[in-house]
Amino acid sequence: MLKKLDIYIIKKYLSTFVFTIVMITMIAIAIDFFEKVDKFLKDTVTVNEIIFDYYLNFIPWINGLLWPLFALLAVIFFTSRLANDSEIISMLSAGISYNRIMRPFLIAAVLIASAHWVGKNYLIPQSNKIKGEFESVHIRKSNKKTLEDNTHFFLNKDEKVYIKYFRKYDSTANTFRLEKFDEGKLTYVLKARKLEFKEEPNVWTLKDYEYHSFDGLNEELVITNGGTMDTTFNFTPEDFFRYSNQMEMMTTSDLRDFIKKEESRGIDTATKFKTELYGRSADPFTIIILTLMGLAISSRKTRGGMGFQLAAGVILGSAFVIIQKFSMTFSINLGLHAMLGAWLPNIFFGAITIWLYKKAQK
Repeated sequence: MLKKLDIYIIKKYLSTFVFTIVMITMIAIAIDFFEKVDKFLKDTVTVNEIIFDYYLNFIPWINGLLWPLFALLAVIFFTSRLANDSEIISMLSAGISYNRIMRPFLIAAVLIASAHWVGKNYLIPQSNKIKGEFESVHIRKSNKKTLEDNTHFFLNKDEKVYIKYFRKYDSTANTFRLEKFDEGKLTYVLKARKLEFKEEPNVWTLKDYEYHSFDGLNEELVITNGGTMDTTFNFTPEDFFRYSNQMEMMTTSDLRDFIKKEESRGIDTATKFKTELYGRSADPFTIIILTLMGLAISSRKTRGGMGFQLAAGVILGSAFVIIQKFSMTFSINLGLHAMLGAWLPNIFFGAITIWLYKKAQK
């Protein structure tokens, strides 16, 4: 059962959190608008598209990035006011333990973390698709890239494809080559002058094709000049298109399917996507950790007052973001395990939170 103290603190936390969201989101929108207004004016984009396709989806994106920081600032802001008004001291003097005071903070943090988890895993990726399409058309046209020239990729660990040139407007490829291997030895080669996409899901038409089969030093060559053949391959025209922020546009189920597909091809190209997947579980726990950290920092009445505590919160929040970026970079580029890269900032700041908890006024 929630007591009056619990309801009082939860209301304070959530109302301050919402106020922080509204204020910082408005500032972020204003800054972003003034950065992009020239591009809006130069391009053929309507006001409705700017509002409903971009900024309506910009809001979930920016909040998905900053909710942990919002939680830290909200806790420090209202808890430092409680401490300066001697409310924390009164609670402790009345025999309420510090752990009991922590309970409503944890309840509110879990509520926010749960909403954040749902948003990061399912809602925000959907809005990022709309926002990403708008950006690729009107803001950063290089945001959407086509793998056109000299494309190599694996279908699985034993099959490799090479395409010299891919045309996106009609989904055709020139100079196609498929190589099959058995224990590292080349056993089969399929070539075609042209490859055309025929129908969903992955039916292609080979034109002017030929294939070679190898058995040790023996080679069998079959050439069909001008011949055509329909067949299926484990790729579609969509595999030739890439967004620079493609992982942010996938729901968690889509992200898992993409990682599974990449791993089935026998090459480790999905490290960045794995880091994103683990990060979506780590971020909600960040809110809980930073909530307890903010409580430990701001529950003591100090001469510096609220300004000192808010400054400490901003510094710690900034440090968290920096460490998080470094950790993700190490995972993607330097071989650090994706799960460790996503959870390392939580482990580090969790240890700091435990130390601050032990030093907190009780």
